[in-house]
Amino acid sequence: MIDLNNESGQEADEQGLIALATFALAQLRIHPQSELSILLVDEDTMASYHERFLGLPGPTDVMSFPMDELRSPGAQDDPPEGHLGDIVLCPAVTERQASENGRSASEEAEYLLVHGLLHLLGHDHAEPDEKAVMFGLNDQLIAAWQQHRLGD
Repeated sequence: MIDLNNESGQEADEQGLIALATFALAQLRIHPQSELSILLVDEDTMASYHERFLGLPGPTDVMSFPMDELRSPGAQDDPPEGHLGDIVLCPAVTERQASENGRSASEEAEYLLVHGLLHLLGHDHAEPDEKAVMFGLNDQLIAAWQQHRLGD
């Protein structure tokens, strides 16, 4: 179950983000009954979270708060079920940085949603090898999503 709350004061493709999260979780073999919360917030709220939880100033684009520490299963394992956690996105920051990354605002939001989801599943990018794995998987999921949408 995916719950999305838009408290950002900006319009967003809420159904599109839910569809992407559903697709990505299926690709990662996470049980469809697992719970995920997506929250869209304004810059002041994101800046508050960024400082409170990471000790860093100013707003950021995405933050993830894992709950049950679920992980993608191995090929022979059953999909895990539980509460993945919360992904917090800031549409204002996303829109500003989209062009820097060669993406539209909606493409940037999709990329960051998958990025946040991978953090919930234990991926990180602090070390070069971790970064290569995480960003490679992020790119693969976005490419598969784009192919999926073209097939619809």
